[in-house]
Amino acid sequence: MASTDNNLLSGLLNQEQLLRLQQAVGDFNSAQLTWVSGYLAGLANAGGAAASIPAPAEAPVAAGGSLTILYGTQSGNGKAVAAQLQAQAEAKGLSTKLVSMADYPAKQLKKETHLAVVVSTHGEGDPPDEAEELHALLGSKRAPKLADLKFSVLALGDSSYEFYCQTGKDFDERLAKQGGTRLLDRIDCDVDFEAAAEAWRNQLVDLLAEELAAVHAPVQAGVAANTSVSATASQYDKKHPFTASLLANQKITGRDSIKDIRHVEIDLEGSGLAYRPGDSLGIWFDNDVALVDELLGLLDVDPASEVKLDDDTLSLKDALTSKYELTQLVPSFVKAYAELANSDELSKLVEDATALREFIGERQVIDVVRQYPAKLTAEQLQGCLRRITPRLYSIASSQADVEEEVHLTVGVVRYDAFGEEHLGGASGYLAERLEEGGEVKVFIENNDHFRLPESGDTPVIMVGPGTGIAPFRAFLQEREANDAEGDNWLFFGNPTFTEDFLYQTEIQRYVKSGVLSKIDLAWSRDQAHKIYVQDKIRENGAELYAWLERGAHFYICGDASRMAKDVHEALIAVVAEHGGKSQEDAEAYVSDLRRAKRYQRDVY
Repeated sequence: MASTDNNLLSGLLNQEQLLRLQQAVGDFNSAQLTWVSGYLAGLANAGGAAASIPAPAEAPVAAGGSLTILYGTQSGNGKAVAAQLQAQAEAKGLSTKLVSMADYPAKQLKKETHLAVVVSTHGEGDPPDEAEELHALLGSKRAPKLADLKFSVLALGDSSYEFYCQTGKDFDERLAKQGGTRLLDRIDCDVDFEAAAEAWRNQLVDLLAEELAAVHAPVQAGVAANTSVSATASQYDKKHPFTASLLANQKITGRDSIKDIRHVEIDLEGSGLAYRPGDSLGIWFDNDVALVDELLGLLDVDPASEVKLDDDTLSLKDALTSKYELTQLVPSFVKAYAELANSDELSKLVEDATALREFIGERQVIDVVRQYPAKLTAEQLQGCLRRITPRLYSIASSQADVEEEVHLTVGVVRYDAFGEEHLGGASGYLAERLEEGGEVKVFIENNDHFRLPESGDTPVIMVGPGTGIAPFRAFLQEREANDAEGDNWLFFGNPTFTEDFLYQTEIQRYVKSGVLSKIDLAWSRDQAHKIYVQDKIRENGAELYAWLERGAHFYICGDASRMAKDVHEALIAVVAEHGGKSQEDAEAYVSDLRRAKRYQRDVY
C-alpha cells in the first residue's frame, strides 16, 4: 500500500485498529483478499449489518480431483512457496487446499489424489516442528498405503549443512514407498531457492492442469471480481524490503564476557510494517568493503569489471558487496574453486565429505583464496559464489509497547582463525559497520507457530538462554501492555551473572511488578560444575508439571542442535517423573502438547 494510503488509513483507523487489520489479512491469498474486500464493501453498504452479507460458499471440487498443498517450514519460506503454488493453481481454475503440516489430520492422507509437499530441513537433518508428526507417521509401521496418490516434493535446505534437504528426501522416499506416484521428481533447493521453486511450480501446475478438470468458482453476490487490496497494510516484503534507519546499537554483555551481544533498535516509521510477538525481522546486509577489496586483490580481478545479475548489470565490486555471500562457505564454492585453481589438494578434499565439512566449518571464502591462490576472471568468480540471503532475527519487542520500532537481540559472530579476525555477515554489519542513523533494508517474517495464547489468562513457560531471550522480551512487553492476568515463568541462562545477564534491569522490573511470576537463572560458569536451563527445568519439575496440568503453554527459543534437544528431553523426564507416567506415555503427553499448540519452538 502506498504511503498516501497509509496516511488515509491512519486518519480513519486508530493505531490498534490498523494493527488488527494488518494482522488479520497478513496471510491471506489473492482470492481470499478479493472476497474480503467485497465483503467489507457490502458491510459498508448494509450499514455494518454483517448478517446481510452472504458468507463465501465452499469452492466446488474439480471433476478430476483436487490438489492438497502441505507445507512444513521453520522460517516461513516454505509457506510462501506453497502459497504461491496455490495462487498459480487457482489461477488455472484448479481446486486447492493449502494446509500446514501441523494442522493436517494424518488420516486424511490416504484420501488424497494429488499432493504437493513443500518442506524445509533444519539442524542435523531434522524436520521443522510443524512437520514432525507427519514425518514420523510416514516413517512408521502405521504409514498408510497410498496407491491412488500422485505427488511432488519441493525440498528446501542449505548446502552448507551435512544433511542437505534431508527432510524433503525423506518425504519423497516415504510417499513413494507407500505406493505414491511422482508427478515430478523431487527438487532440492539451496538458500537461493526462488528460481528453482518457480520452475517447479510452473511445471507442476501445467501437469495438474492436464490431470484435473479446471473449475472456476463463481463470484459471490455483492463481491466485486476486480476489487483487490494489498496483502498487508505495507507494500514491503522480502523481495521489496523497507529501507529503515538504525536507532541504537548497544552492547549488553559486559567487558569481560566471552560473548558480544547487542541490543539493536530500528525505526519502521512510515513503513506500515506490522508484526506480532514471535515474528522475525529479515535483514539484508552488505559485506565488508575491506573484505571485498582483499578478495579482488588476491584473485587479481578488476573491481570495475561488469557482471550481469538477473536483469541488471553492475560492477563486480558492487556485486560482491551486496549480492554474493562471502562469510558463509559452502561445498559448491570449494568444488568450483578447486577446479579453477587447479588444486590437487582441494580436489582430494572435495572427494571426502567428512573432511570437506570440517574444512568448511572453520573457514570463510577469503580463507580458501588465501590458502590456495589463483587468478580468476570476473565471470569465473561470480559463478563460484552463492547469492546473499537475508538473515532472520527473532523480534525482541512488542508494537503494543514500542509502536513504529522493532528491537533485536543480536549475537555477534566473531572469532580468530588462521591469524585473522572473522566476523559474521549480518551480525558484523549490524554491530560494526552500520552507524546510528544508517540505512538497513528489512522485512517482517511472520511465524504463526510461535504465538502467545489467545487468552491472556493462560500461564506461559518460556525457556530462552542467550539470545533466545529475544521473543520472550516481546512476550512480556505484550502481556504487560494488554494487562494479561496469566502467570509468566522465565528460564534464562548464560555463562555468568555479572557479565551476561541480558536485559537485567527490565527483567527485575517485571519481577517487581508481578508481570514475571517466576524466574530461574542458570549461569554455566559461575561454579565448578556447569548449570544449564535444562538442569533448572528438572530441578523445578514438580511445579513445572503442575503448571502444565493447569493449561500452561511451553516455549523454547535458541540453539537447535544442543539446547533445544536437551530441554525437550528434560521436559519428557519431568512429565514422566511428576506425572507418574512411563517414558512412552510421557512422550505422548508432550506430543499432545505440541499438537494442541501448547508446546512451541523457535530454534535455529
